[in-house]
Amino acid sequence: MSLAEVLAELPSMSVAERQELIRSAVALDDSGLSPEDERLIEARLSAHDADTSSAIGLDEMKARLLARSAK
Repeated sequence: MSLAEVLAELPSMSVAERQELIRSAVALDDSGLSPEDERLIEARLSAHDADTSSAIGLDEMKARLLARSAK
């Protein structure tokens, strides 16, 4: 099936079918984390476990992300 055929078919798909299509496409491209990224995540999780006061609430996180994207 060509890309044009897939795109033409999208409007007739249900939301669940489109979501499954997206999940499948992302899974095909998922190369996983590099060892360096895994070490960084583990280090940051350990730092958070040692000092949970470093966490911020969801509303503050959203505000920070919105402020960054507005720059």
